[in-house]
Amino acid sequence: MSQSPHKWHQESIDSQKSKMEKTVPICPLPQDVATLTLPNGKTVQLPVYKGTKGPPMIDITQLYSKTGYFTLDPGFSSTGACMSTMTYIDGDKGELLYRGYPIETLAKYSSYIEVCYLFIYGHLPSQKELQLFEETMVSEMMINEKLIEFYKGFASDSHPMAIMVGVVGALSAFMHKDFDVNDPRDREYIAIKLVAKMPTLAAYAYRTALGLPIIYPNKKYSFIENFLYMMFSTPMNDFNVDKVIVKALDTIFMLHADHEQNASTSTVRIAGSSLANPFACIAAGITALWGPYHGGANEAVLNMLKEIGNKENIPKYLQKAKSKDNSFRLMGFGHRVYKNYDPRAKVMQEMCYNVLEKTKRANDILELAIQLEQTALKDDYFIQRKLYPNVDFYTGIVYEALSIPTSMFTVMFAVQRSIGWICQWMEMMSEKVQRISRPRQLYVGEDQREYIPIKDRKEEEKSRVCKLPMHSSLFGLVKV
Repeated sequence: MSQSPHKWHQESIDSQKSKMEKTVPICPLPQDVATLTLPNGKTVQLPVYKGTKGPPMIDITQLYSKTGYFTLDPGFSSTGACMSTMTYIDGDKGELLYRGYPIETLAKYSSYIEVCYLFIYGHLPSQKELQLFEETMVSEMMINEKLIEFYKGFASDSHPMAIMVGVVGALSAFMHKDFDVNDPRDREYIAIKLVAKMPTLAAYAYRTALGLPIIYPNKKYSFIENFLYMMFSTPMNDFNVDKVIVKALDTIFMLHADHEQNASTSTVRIAGSSLANPFACIAAGITALWGPYHGGANEAVLNMLKEIGNKENIPKYLQKAKSKDNSFRLMGFGHRVYKNYDPRAKVMQEMCYNVLEKTKRANDILELAIQLEQTALKDDYFIQRKLYPNVDFYTGIVYEALSIPTSMFTVMFAVQRSIGWICQWMEMMSEKVQRISRPRQLYVGEDQREYIPIKDRKEEEKSRVCKLPMHSSLFGLVKV
């Protein structure tokens, strides 16, 4: 790309390039060796790497060539797939760092836009840099009119996440000729484009589902204000939003900006390893985020509260949560990574109460959530197991107070996480040695079998074919 069309590049291309080069992971030299003894008695030595923080890692890149063995690690919970300079988590200590800065400090003193700048360039911006960067982000919030037409093709009851998967993937049809993924400046351009357009895409998905007219972004508003403006304003009324609401949403965006190598981030990296279009890679990440075990957790919290029903049922449901024989689980408590407490939850708890006080929303669901939190935190069972409310518990309550529908919760998460996804992609693309992701498997199926011609095959005792009703149609094409 010989000339970049936006102001941010025109300020100082060479200066920004040098800043971005600092965000590229530097491969450390092995600092130790681990000796592996195989069943046949043979031993091999494998290099051990140590990062700035966290446990050391054994490099098994050449394990198969040296031993003929692979490793088995379902869920990849003990496997490192990359080196990164972006985010560090210590689950035992309840620590989360964005490029070395504690999340609690950033949430108190900085903004989401500052965090976006931090992830892209590796350092916090000056006042002038921040102003120019946000102006650029806001100017890039517009989307192609043809993409707006794309929204009309979805059914009126479509889940907003289904729409987001489609429209973000469709961005690749509009942005595939004007950049070179091997150029760091073009990767910067892609990152700004994507993060800027995600709130617009999400707001349009929300308004399409409700049959509301599309609202275009306005340069007089900040990035977060524009998102609220496109979501909730109407052509007939003036738009006013309280600073407490803006701060709450800005904080939630910041808390969810990145979270190391989770399922959706790893999905983005895996898709990107094939050199796929970056916008298609983000669409893949949105798909991984959709499930209740990942981005759908705060939606699951609200569904759980609706199941509990009222405050009188709390003791009964807490007993269900304690029972191994009961399928009920206390959603929004505990975390797979954080074994002590979720540092984001502390920040979100205070913000949650500020929003409830400002909005004066104290309906049954919100009162129930507060009572559940207070009751569980006094119960020895949850205290001993360190099952404290996590960030998803509080964000769900805030969204409810802001009248954001449950179906939009995961979409909000996708918008917030877009900066982490695209910067993880940028980091992967900056690596000197690029390899397509190719996990291995332990095959436990049938050994090689003799092929039997169809005329000689016997019918199974019980047919395995799923028999659908004659009137059934997966896509609603057949009317009964």
